[in-house]
Amino acid sequence: MEKKYLSDIEIAQQTKMEEINKIAEKIGIPDKYVENYGKYKAKIDYRYLQNELKDNKDAKLVLVTAINPTPAGEGKTTTTIGLGDALTKLGKKTILALREPSLGPVFGIKGGAAGGGYAQVVPMEDINLHFTGDFHAIGAANNLLAAMLDNHIQQGNELNIDTRRVVWRRAVDMNDRQLRHIVDGLGGKADGVVREDGFDITVASEIMAIFCLSKDIIDLKENISRIIVAYTRDGKPVTAGDLKAQGAMAALLKDALKPNLVQTLEKTPSFVHGGPFANIAHGCNSVIATNMACKIGDYVITEAGFGADLGAEKFLDIKCRKTGLNPNAVVIVATIRALKYNGGVPKNDLNNENLEALEKGIPNLLKHVENITQVYKLPAVVAINKFPTDTQKELTLVEEKCKELGVNAVLSEVWEKGSEGGMELAKEVLKLTEKQSKLEFSYDLNMSIEEKINAIATKIYGADSVDFTAKASKEIKNFEKLGFGNLPICIAKTQYSLTDDPTILGRPKGFKITVRDLTISAGAGFIVALTGEIMKMPGLPKVPAAEKIDVDADGVIKGLF
Repeated sequence: MEKKYLSDIEIAQQTKMEEINKIAEKIGIPDKYVENYGKYKAKIDYRYLQNELKDNKDAKLVLVTAINPTPAGEGKTTTTIGLGDALTKLGKKTILALREPSLGPVFGIKGGAAGGGYAQVVPMEDINLHFTGDFHAIGAANNLLAAMLDNHIQQGNELNIDTRRVVWRRAVDMNDRQLRHIVDGLGGKADGVVREDGFDITVASEIMAIFCLSKDIIDLKENISRIIVAYTRDGKPVTAGDLKAQGAMAALLKDALKPNLVQTLEKTPSFVHGGPFANIAHGCNSVIATNMACKIGDYVITEAGFGADLGAEKFLDIKCRKTGLNPNAVVIVATIRALKYNGGVPKNDLNNENLEALEKGIPNLLKHVENITQVYKLPAVVAINKFPTDTQKELTLVEEKCKELGVNAVLSEVWEKGSEGGMELAKEVLKLTEKQSKLEFSYDLNMSIEEKINAIATKIYGADSVDFTAKASKEIKNFEKLGFGNLPICIAKTQYSLTDDPTILGRPKGFKITVRDLTISAGAGFIVALTGEIMKMPGLPKVPAAEKIDVDADGVIKGLF
């Protein structure tokens, strides 16, 4: 008889949580820095980091990443949480540092980001929905800047803004394709200036990136002031600072900037804070939360969005470069099912043993392993997120291929068994963190913008070269002329492939990446290169997950997962 599994939300709702003040007390956070949001969520004042933690020794930092995501699922966040619980069970003072989920995927196709099975952060419904309101604050700050910009134009346009070169867009945390391209300011003279406009999803907003890369409130304010919102009629950039918007925007973000403390099902303390998408932004949780965790715990487990070609690359080349963080070990998550999918097996046939397809799909995993160990020079382990349908022959094949690259592959069964299913992985991670590691970047900041993009595409994706459209080349010249040539690069690319075409799976060779446009995130401190069909406002699928979500008369949410 087939074993019946509880849904994620059923498991979470059956778990008795510890009051969050006890979780904070367990890791030594003084009560004066704890701001409760109910019994099971709290914000920790960032002044705790500045006032009492700055001289503490840094924890061992472990980055969890994955192969390119597939419809078969990889379980990166689940593995991250289970690993944290396993290290806690081994007696290590462990803290998780994760991203907050966006409402777009929660109601769309991907689902939330609170883990799954017996490796979850809770309260999962709150975390996946409004949580402590951080994303609403980020959206409000984004839209305040948009309102002040359009008001300035309406009230006489003293800065001589060219309304055809307004680059700041509005934001909402929802997959709403209808808002990608709009015309606003319609009506009479008092209703604004008519112009083309549009919305990005909040997790693609530069405010989200700034929020996650700022080290304190003053740094946040200074970074916001550098945001380029438009250009004048003679081509000069207009900033949020020119509009005197940074103070009010920082005021909206003051409380959001405090990291959120929650817990896993097994009571491991977890900071869940910030959440830019990795396919269109830099895909990492906040610097403040990571730094706070590293000064409190002995081991910190964090994750980066999507596959290692996106999330890990941006974590290492952008976040680590900016902060001086240096991961002591990297976990690369894969599933047998996802590797078979990369080898050409349709989703409905993934439960059948297929060594030939697995052999074709494994190179996708091996490319990510090579990037971590050979480009970034970091110790790595492969975590095979085990499914009941995996056969011993399939598991052995993956283990053998990884060993050829000098990397161990270990089974992770945290979805079904919680911390008990992550013990082998935790012991391997402990061994790796004792090795000496010195992060090397995939490019030098002094290279030209084109050279940096080429370095990422050729070294990390495996492309032969990069093509730049006329529009992209024009923007490169403009950014270099404005003095932005030495910034790091954030490539917006499909998460489903190493190429910029989501249909090309595995480890392709002989391909080119096409950069169609570039934008500047001067406040966040990076240049965004847009490739393929990637867009900053997703749409809902034909049957959105929202159709299955409901709430009963007692206020209990069902169908979230």
